[in-house]
Amino acid sequence: MQEFANTHSMRNEILNLMVQHGLKDDSYVEMLDYTIDLFESQGLGVDYYGYHNINHELEVTYVSLLATNQDIVQFTDEDVKYVYIAALFHDFDPEKNVDKPHEENVIKFISTDRKLRQLINITKTDLDIIKVLILRTTYPWSGEFKKNAEKQIKECFQNSDLTRNNQQYQQHIMKIGEYLSVADRISGYALGDFTKALGMAKMNAHALAWRPSLIIRSSVAYFEELLNKEPDMVRGILKVLSKEMRKNFFDTVISFMKIRQQEITIQADYAYDNLKLIPTIESITTRKDPNFIKTLYEIFLELPTPLQFQKENFDESIKDPQIIINTLRLNGKNGEIVGFVKGGPLEKYKLREEIRDENYGLGNTIFLEPLALKMGYWGLRGGSEMRHMFIMQAYSMKYKYLTSFALRDVIKARVAKEGAEFVTLFDPERWDYYRIKI
Repeated sequence: MQEFANTHSMRNEILNLMVQHGLKDDSYVEMLDYTIDLFESQGLGVDYYGYHNINHELEVTYVSLLATNQDIVQFTDEDVKYVYIAALFHDFDPEKNVDKPHEENVIKFISTDRKLRQLINITKTDLDIIKVLILRTTYPWSGEFKKNAEKQIKECFQNSDLTRNNQQYQQHIMKIGEYLSVADRISGYALGDFTKALGMAKMNAHALAWRPSLIIRSSVAYFEELLNKEPDMVRGILKVLSKEMRKNFFDTVISFMKIRQQEITIQADYAYDNLKLIPTIESITTRKDPNFIKTLYEIFLELPTPLQFQKENFDESIKDPQIIINTLRLNGKNGEIVGFVKGGPLEKYKLREEIRDENYGLGNTIFLEPLALKMGYWGLRGGSEMRHMFIMQAYSMKYKYLTSFALRDVIKARVAKEGAEFVTLFDPERWDYYRIKI
């Protein structure tokens, strides 16, 4: 099974599985279309740059239906109905102020949305059981997260006539919830190659306002936890998926671990002074070299999509004398390039329409694009040194202000150190637009 081309192709594949499972009533199809409409109308469609978008919701629904014939949980036809509905809505959080959904908000939505309640009533499924399954997808399933979810699950079991005095059925529902939780975490990585998986990891990191140095480390921890804590359920689900999907999943795990190993090696070399990071001001002659431009563009593509400014005219911007460019090289001014900073007059950039910068058009502000570094070189202070060099150059060119984007907590730290001020805040990303006086 290849990665889905678009929402339409995902919808068709889910419809095929629904027919196989006897989910033929119009209400199930209506639920699917209602979910897609809801996500898109709330800005959580395919254009939403966050992990928990409509693609994720549909991928989880697809894999959850596809793998029901595993041998860890014995599903009845009735169970499959619950899996389908819970998977469809498990991450829909219309009040999203961070990318990670709050299960409580999801529960509130499915409890109060009139249209959805009508559709659920038609299917004769129990809303409290659907709530339990969604609550069991809480991640991580530990600590306070688990404690709070279990408290609500207990209430749901008490509210349902089907589960109130039936301990055995409660345990069965919890096992189905565990199945859904693991399918949730496997799905996206089984339905695409490592390029897709790395893109998902960057989306997750950007949407959760993680520092870039955490992306690979956190991804490895995520997979290790999944394989160590849920080995039987993971094995059961993967066993019934196609060979290609199993290969996608394990290739992704191995690739993340290899990159993590490289990161540790780089950090060790840096700690032992075997590796020095040299911020370098590049000449216009160098900047016209096609190989130099190609090297920078490859590093640029490692940035999350929303941080890729001037992608369409990247070559021209590198050659533009009004644009400041500094690189980070290894062990000398002619060493391998592992990162760069780039920026120029604010007026050369088309920023998000929500931004109203009072200095736009005055020619007194330089815009610094997000720092670009190769995987493995984040967190070694090379980016910070390039940024300071950039500010010094901007000062020599008589700019009064510098604006850029950064994580909210990073900007807060710069308020005291550099007199930074917030210009426009963005949620759920918490990747905000700020200004400093040079």
